[in-house]
Amino acid sequence: MKVFSWRVARWGLWALLVVGAVLAWRTFMPARTDAVALARAPLLRTVQFSARVKTPARVDLGATLTARVAKVRVQEGDAFRAGDALVELEPEEPRAALSQAEASWQQARARLESQSALSLPTAQASLAQADANLQAAERDLVRTQDLVAQKFYSQQKLDESKRAVDVARALRDAARAQTLANGRTGAERANAQAQLEAARAAVEAARAKLAQYTLRAPGPGRVLVRSVEPGQIVQAGKALLTVSVQGPLELQAQVDERFLAQLQPGQRARVLADAYPDRPFDAKVDRLAPSVNAQSGSVEVTLVVAGPTDTRPDTRPDFLREDMTLSVEVLTGERREARILPLRALRANAAAAAPADPRDGAATGAVLVAEGGRAAVRELKLGLRTLSDVEVLSGLQDDELVLLDPTLAPGVRVRARRVETASTVRKAADAGETFGNAVSQGFSR
Repeated sequence: MKVFSWRVARWGLWALLVVGAVLAWRTFMPARTDAVALARAPLLRTVQFSARVKTPARVDLGATLTARVAKVRVQEGDAFRAGDALVELEPEEPRAALSQAEASWQQARARLESQSALSLPTAQASLAQADANLQAAERDLVRTQDLVAQKFYSQQKLDESKRAVDVARALRDAARAQTLANGRTGAERANAQAQLEAARAAVEAARAKLAQYTLRAPGPGRVLVRSVEPGQIVQAGKALLTVSVQGPLELQAQVDERFLAQLQPGQRARVLADAYPDRPFDAKVDRLAPSVNAQSGSVEVTLVVAGPTDTRPDTRPDFLREDMTLSVEVLTGERREARILPLRALRANAAAAAPADPRDGAATGAVLVAEGGRAAVRELKLGLRTLSDVEVLSGLQDDELVLLDPTLAPGVRVRARRVETASTVRKAADAGETFGNAVSQGFSR
């Protein structure tokens, strides 16, 4: 029994020695950990999201009166130009009213021409005759007065001569008034002119009424919805066609508000339509909504299509349609050559504090570096950050190794083993990668 107890105690002592040796080895031997150095490469930061095509104006076209449909000249999807006839209503009644108004206009114009060509000359002739009669009556009165003074005529003859002069003067005044009335500024002329203007206005009103029986395109565009057929009786104000009026196309998207600080008007974008993945085109951010949608936590971003350039002369997207689904990649930050670290190399609190906008020069972060065989905390000044990488502005030399193990504590002994991360390897190899490849590769996958 004593021999057995001694053996147990001896084996226990050996176990304690082994455990102690292991603990001592783990305490004094350096920990092996992966580490990376700064990589120099171009750095692009982009935001990718979905968008839809929005036309500048989506208009419901309808009649302004009640009538029967005679013809519908367009189908859904048809393109049209400004002023094209889209729907025609039965026009017999307004056409007859127009003919009647045009006849009245011709009568009024003939009346005015007759007044100028006949009434005025007649009045002028009557005035000349009245003047001649008045002069003759006045001369006769003078002779009669002389003869009455010489006792050749009686007083009655003198009274008759005076009455003849008064009658001739009255006729002369009437003829003069008639001539003035038929002159350019006279009442008869003004009345005839007013009748002509009234007849012309009636013709214009009849033409406008007739024009209401033809529904015309307000501008170039395309038919989206057709809700009318020939023979149908339509009511005033009822929508017959829904059309999109042509104009500068806009791309509208709802983007998570987390990316609001990265987006600004004027930023370049690359766009692909789901239906045409081999025809990418350029766009730019036009404006951001002034408020955030409280229900979805998103902000409305509007982009406009950029015109063709010398390097891409065939980028005009003539295939876009209303509500078409698009994939958009917006370039929100760019460095032609940056000193890059993987984002996961930052300490947890530093990664959360990395800036979304590198223009804030006070943004900092911390990493663990291998310094004298031990892990040491190093404060860095950070710049542009993407989903996988971060730009280091200062605080780290190119040849220093940054430890990747997040469980390491500052001060522990380490033995760093340099590795190449997937992001830095890709960036070093694809230093010439162009903006827009990411969204294109997304479609190719």
